[in-house]
Amino acid sequence: MPSKLEQLRQMTVVVADTGDIDAIRDLQPKDATTNPSLVLKVADKPEYQPLLKEAIAKARKETSDPAQQLDYASDRASVAIGAEISRIIPGYISTEVSARLSFDTRATIEKARRLIRLYAEKDVPSDRVLIKIASTWEGIKAAEVLEQEGIRCNLTLLFAMPQAIACAEAGITLISPFVGRILDWYKTANPEQDYSGANDPGVSSVRDIYHYYKTYGYPTIVMGASFRNTDEIEHLAGCDRLTISPTLLQQLGEDQGELRQMLTTPSERKEKAETLTEAMFRWQMNQNEMAIEKLAQGIRLFAQDQDKLEALLTEL
Repeated sequence: MPSKLEQLRQMTVVVADTGDIDAIRDLQPKDATTNPSLVLKVADKPEYQPLLKEAIAKARKETSDPAQQLDYASDRASVAIGAEISRIIPGYISTEVSARLSFDTRATIEKARRLIRLYAEKDVPSDRVLIKIASTWEGIKAAEVLEQEGIRCNLTLLFAMPQAIACAEAGITLISPFVGRILDWYKTANPEQDYSGANDPGVSSVRDIYHYYKTYGYPTIVMGASFRNTDEIEHLAGCDRLTISPTLLQQLGEDQGELRQMLTTPSERKEKAETLTEAMFRWQMNQNEMAIEKLAQGIRLFAQDQDKLEALLTEL
């Protein structure tokens, strides 16, 4: 019998949640991603040093302002690694807009356009790139403008249905609803509760979003993310995409058990009448304590990784 990873690939597009080029070569995913935290994990490897030093040198030529130099060097470092990854995968490379811009629509749009220009310098066409943006109202509105310009987006830090609905209505290419971080919150809030298997609230969230999209005919791709164990992955087999860490991919590759498809497209479609307004979005999010807390925490953590990346670039 083929491994669970091989079986999963028959029903779901597998994405590697790593910026390590060697790991991506070994795992052979269709898509991959790069962001400050993933760049940090590989930055100390000798093979990445030339890419980082080139990014710094070019940033110095762009501006004499030290703060802007760091910002530009960070962009170029992410794109340099992303461009290398794009040459060994057939699909999308996701690259993150700084989390510091999560509540600034205009700045997010400008940053995304810059990242696309930097990829063009590396001969990576825009249709191979997904601009990764936090799923705030401001981020979703920025992504809506970008999608209309032909710049495809990946909306991340997505924890609740209002975020998913707003993304679908904005015509976003792909969303990354988180699983493990939702589970973390519920386990802290109710440590005695059984959250195994289908009872996992993160699994339930992605399953509900997937069903909603397919029921109402939204083409936005659902890519489950942030997994804590292979059980969560197995319960989302059949999802459009799943982005998985190398460790969990290896575990799935070593498991020879049978894997059942858990998510399927509903046979009946419905027409949606009501559009989600900003007021509705903010109220519904406000009513979801978990989503508000995890979104805010996620933005802070992403911003901290951006700070660490810039500190590393300063040292170099």
